[in-house]
Amino acid sequence: MRGVRISYTAAEMAWLEANRMMVISDYHRAFQAEFGRPDVLQINLHGLRKRLGWKVGPTKGRTKGRRLKYTAAEIGWLRDNSTMEINEWCRAFQVAFGRHDVTPSKLHALRKREGWKTGRTGQFDKGVAPWSKGKKLPFNPNSAVTQFKKGLKPHNRRGPGHESLGDDGYIWIVTDRRNPWTGASTWRVHKHRWLWEQANGPVPDGMVLKCLGERLNTDPSNWEPVPIGLLPRLNGKSNRDYDRAPAELKPTIMAVAKLEHAVAARRNRKTERTPT
Repeated sequence: MRGVRISYTAAEMAWLEANRMMVISDYHRAFQAEFGRPDVLQINLHGLRKRLGWKVGPTKGRTKGRRLKYTAAEIGWLRDNSTMEINEWCRAFQVAFGRHDVTPSKLHALRKREGWKTGRTGQFDKGVAPWSKGKKLPFNPNSAVTQFKKGLKPHNRRGPGHESLGDDGYIWIVTDRRNPWTGASTWRVHKHRWLWEQANGPVPDGMVLKCLGERLNTDPSNWEPVPIGLLPRLNGKSNRDYDRAPAELKPTIMAVAKLEHAVAARRNRKTERTPT
């Protein structure tokens, strides 16, 4: 029953006192094996040991994970030499004070707790040569297999003439012209525009190329320059869906859109000429 003190026989008390320095889990397990008391839990033995004032005493491994204690002289020495490299710092401390229970990791934790700065940032100072300067990478057969050889072209290289289908449904081609934006020796452009400009010259300002049939047909005869302002009358709010319309309807949609665009342009010019 909770809150009721458990009774022990004289033999049990003698055994508990004789083995009081055991770790609590081993203490409880050995007591159960010796006396078969399933009503006694670890917490009961812990409470008994505290009530009777039985000290467990320091034993090897019992202080694992606990903070080590240092004398004032040790702390002073550690503070004065805290800028040393951690392994040299630990060896020098062990020699000076004979504290072989102290490890580099414990001194590192102490240095962090106390806020002792080493003055090192781990960064290269400007103008300082890195330690690997002038050194060659040692030969390794595994890394040599994956290294590029002189004159070898990568497997994913796409030279002039390579074609691909873009997500927008248009065919792209890599040309030998220099890219005016990146300076690369090749320029990836829409194939239909490239062929049209080869036959007719640059697309006029304010105009775009619109396909008359299937967009995969890159022949210049399948593409016509139209004003940018005509595009909303082919798709978008006009609900004509020119790009997805059947091939036999596209000429009609294009003709109606051109007529509306011409009427609107004429109306705008007439409005501009009318005095206010």
